[in-house]
Amino acid sequence: MPRQKSTDTKIYVLDTNILLHEPHAFLSFKEHDVVVPMTVLEELDYIKDSKKDVARDARVSIRAMEDLLHEATPEDMLAGVSMEGMGAGETAPTGCLSIFTDLTMAESQQVFTSNENDNRIINVALHLQKTYAPQQVVLVTKDINMRLKAKGAGLAHVEDYRTDQLISDIKYLSKGYHNFEGNFWEQVKSVDSRTEGRDTIHTVPRSVLPEAYVNEFLLDDTKQFAGLVEAKTEDSLEVLDLGYDRLMGRHAWGITPKNIGQAMALHSLLDPHIDLVILTGPAGSGKTLLALAAALEMVVERNMYDKIIVTRSTPEIAESIGFLPGTEEEKMLPWLAAITDSLEVLHKHDENTKGSMNYIMEKANIQYKSVNFMRGRSIQNAIVILDESQNLTASQLKTIITRCGEGTKLIVGGNLAQIDSNYLSAVTSGLTYLVEKFKDFSGSATINLDGVVRSRLAEFAEEQL
Repeated sequence: MPRQKSTDTKIYVLDTNILLHEPHAFLSFKEHDVVVPMTVLEELDYIKDSKKDVARDARVSIRAMEDLLHEATPEDMLAGVSMEGMGAGETAPTGCLSIFTDLTMAESQQVFTSNENDNRIINVALHLQKTYAPQQVVLVTKDINMRLKAKGAGLAHVEDYRTDQLISDIKYLSKGYHNFEGNFWEQVKSVDSRTEGRDTIHTVPRSVLPEAYVNEFLLDDTKQFAGLVEAKTEDSLEVLDLGYDRLMGRHAWGITPKNIGQAMALHSLLDPHIDLVILTGPAGSGKTLLALAAALEMVVERNMYDKIIVTRSTPEIAESIGFLPGTEEEKMLPWLAAITDSLEVLHKHDENTKGSMNYIMEKANIQYKSVNFMRGRSIQNAIVILDESQNLTASQLKTIITRCGEGTKLIVGGNLAQIDSNYLSAVTSGLTYLVEKFKDFSGSATINLDGVVRSRLAEFAEEQL
């Protein structure tokens, strides 16, 4: 059990899903103490040998704790071992990590007597709360039902893991563009314009939009002005003049934008200087169709990339892909039907749609891959389309992004209103984390598509249901 400290120091009890979500999570609590119940170690031990994708995260977490505790005596492990020197930067931990042997807790100390893992972990938190009062004890879990059970049983402080949560509410998520009321130029007191080739670049005061970031689009209500922030200094912004009509005139593989959101997305998708394009928005806003059209345009027409790799989050695929017949690509087809649907839409006016699709899949070298098998790869000179990314954690997205080698463009799409993962919400999704982390990176662009263009039925459903 951790040593009694001042009331300023909290004791955090970690659930298993926290260490699977972020294997080094126990190092994220600064000066506070961390308790890992023995039940959590048992669950990690069970998961580390499974065939699930999280088995790797379980092994990483176990190794990280072993690095800290390998020289500790059994007494030290129970009392707490200092985590100083284990982290880096301002968040480097100075608290202690201890293991709580909840398997030997007396029944008189237990609120829940049923032998379920969640109940045993809650019992630990309740016991520590009683023992260490008034010192604050906090149970940290991503399991919403477990948080409700713990509060109902009398635990005062229960939290989600928020270290990788960059915004408090999804309404604050960066959209990738800023819309000025009225006329943009009426709000600019001074401007210095120059021409570079066919481009016009305006240097305007930073005060026009103090919170601007690189590759953010600028629009106004007149539907005349459209610009893109190319660079920023402490005092000024460099804005590339795109022109509203010219932006709406972008096209790829026979597709033209139906609204300004799609126009901005198409501009970013076709820009060879942007390595990462993040498309967010509701179902039917055109994320997958635009990504595929732009990819085909750049691979087949412009010969800028060698191939297209399509992948997506498949929560149950780690267990169920094996029973499906055929190769990896054939196994992936049920989950990537959205891509084949979009391919069909792009060629629906061809004389032989099926023949055109087969020809293009071969010509563009379109490959369907499972996210689970991306680890360890190095993908060169390709376009990678990652669909349904809202169900991935930040660490899973990092695994995929770090696979992208020289000359590779990554297109990440997702709808934060359709999260299927048990432990993710809109604010804790890896997609949200990605948008906020990369919003000021000169090699990335984010566009939130807010109009449903699939059909009037889909539009009504999105608004009313």
